[in-house]
Amino acid sequence: RETARKPDLPPSATMSVDTSRLAFKSQSVDDAYGEPDNFLELEVVEPETHGFGAKRYTDYKVVMSTNLPVFKKKASTVRRRYSDFEWLKNEIERDSKILVPELPGKALTKQLPSFMRKDDGIFEDDFIEDRRKALEAFINKLAGHPLAQSERCLHMFLQDEEIDRNYTPGKIR
Repeated sequence: RETARKPDLPPSATMSVDTSRLAFKSQSVDDAYGEPDNFLELEVVEPETHGFGAKRYTDYKVVMSTNLPVFKKKASTVRRRYSDFEWLKNEIERDSKILVPELPGKALTKQLPSFMRKDDGIFEDDFIEDRRKALEAFINKLAGHPLAQSERCLHMFLQDEEIDRNYTPGKIR
């Protein structure tokens, strides 16, 4: 035990402070390495580029695994384009009071016509990988917010094959 002085009392006044360690609770191997009480794991993986010319685009596989009761599916895999991430960001900003993280930029110089560039623009492997990492960071930050987890648009984005852009915004109960 150490003796400490309360800051608002004269130097002669002291109090006793217990500096011993907190009690240790023993843990089994199952407790230490078992499934956590609540988890939401999201990955953005396997980018694929489709189409030709002006109709060319890249989409990404979004893989979700969770045990949170608010989600109807415990695992899902969907493919999403950058524009789908933009849609989700706009929907969350419009319908909630959540501070939404930033998306990676549009890379406007990479979208110039090919005769004005010396590379493959937004379809370069390095650009696609950097964007994939940034989209994964974005969706993990957003979906990790407890208030975002009850937004219908987030559930649709993570779990439905197709995004119904005419859906009725609201909360999942």
